[in-house]
Amino acid sequence: MSQAEPEQLYAAREPIFPKKVYGKFRNLKWIIMIVTLGIYYLTPWIRWDRGPSLPDQAVLIDMANRRFYFFWIEIWPHEFYFVAGLLVMAGLGLFLFTSALGRVWCGYTCPQTVWTDLFILVERWIEGDRNARLRLHRQKKWDFRKARLRLTKWISWLLIAVATGGAWVFYFADAPTLMRDLFTLNAHPIAYTTIAVLTGTTFFFGGFAREQICIYACPWPRIQAAMMDEDTITVAYREWRGEPRGKGKARDGLGDCIDCNACVNVCPMGIDIRDGQQLECITCALCIDACDEMMDKVGKPRGLIDYMALTDENAERAGGKAKNIWKHVFRPRTVLYTTLWGLVGVGLVVALFMRSDIDMTVAPVRNPTYVTLSDGSIRNVYEIKLRNKHGEERPFRLTVKGDPALRVQIEGSPYETVTVPPDTAKPVRVYVVAPKGSVPAESERVDFRFWVEDVTNGERAFKDTVFNGRAN
Repeated sequence: MSQAEPEQLYAAREPIFPKKVYGKFRNLKWIIMIVTLGIYYLTPWIRWDRGPSLPDQAVLIDMANRRFYFFWIEIWPHEFYFVAGLLVMAGLGLFLFTSALGRVWCGYTCPQTVWTDLFILVERWIEGDRNARLRLHRQKKWDFRKARLRLTKWISWLLIAVATGGAWVFYFADAPTLMRDLFTLNAHPIAYTTIAVLTGTTFFFGGFAREQICIYACPWPRIQAAMMDEDTITVAYREWRGEPRGKGKARDGLGDCIDCNACVNVCPMGIDIRDGQQLECITCALCIDACDEMMDKVGKPRGLIDYMALTDENAERAGGKAKNIWKHVFRPRTVLYTTLWGLVGVGLVVALFMRSDIDMTVAPVRNPTYVTLSDGSIRNVYEIKLRNKHGEERPFRLTVKGDPALRVQIEGSPYETVTVPPDTAKPVRVYVVAPKGSVPAESERVDFRFWVEDVTNGERAFKDTVFNGRAN
């Protein structure tokens, strides 16, 4: 009696060669691919005049100076809550679209999908459509033609991957300058390392691990089930109309599905949508285009495969009609996500327009807490950082409000005014002195407020702190 073969926990990847398809959803994907790739590759080259002392790149993550520039918006390190708010909005937006339209993000705008589409397009241009690529794949012997086609394809993929990695580093430095430094080998090693890593990952993910990334590496297929319900619109097969499927001219008693496998042949994930909802499906809707084309050829109504909700499918199966699409889109769950998304967005906009162009931080020096001077007065020391968010230098005046006896002395200056360079946070050491007898005997701590005023336009900011010690 032969011993049973052990169960295999992993099956080797079988390459997928999607067939070319025409239709409205394929055209929509082309448009989205062109727009998103255009934004990614061209944005670092857009110029934006911020003044003579500031970078003129419209979108720049300036790690050296700890700034994020986005056209007219400048985000400082202490304003990271803007970035956190945008991440929260992105998460809520993903929940919203998944709840309403399934994995529409995955099917149309996910970077893995966009670059995979581009790689497949190049592959099709070089090696031909699905059947030609299948024949080349199954050809065991490597002749000159196969080597030429494969090498041309891989070089083309590699050039796309290099451009992808190169475009990414341009977001972190002035693009024209960095481009020149890269070609003259004067760029920082981190730039070359980043380009190399992103080139490798783009080349591998888009060329060889396409659907594997979506199935195994991405967590969203497993999370999406919690976001979707019976009213979520997604790609589905009208089984009640298509079954039993069959081929041939004598179609008495058969459904509309002619079992042509067109939907399977165009699927970038290699699945059969007729088997029902599957984790692998990214709802790219290419199977809808393929099926509609076949229905036109055999004289059957379109929509055998279509965007629809489970409730619509059940209603149609029972002889009823599908709901209006807006009843699926606007329901309690999606309204809640939209409301939360809008509240976060409004909050960020309000915070953006309410923020001041000057700011300060105050840190009392605790070692020692205070010093008693020879005349009996008490001195506290504070490390103050003055932020000038303008594009030109500004004079800032420092004053205190609280106990009227407190007076301010700026280290290294006999004046109460400090000139802060443009777009800079300047640290200054400030002494606050209380004359002898000016603080009540029962007091160990006196609350007071630092004020900073932009002498040019009168704009002000303040920070509350405490004065330590008894001047008696």
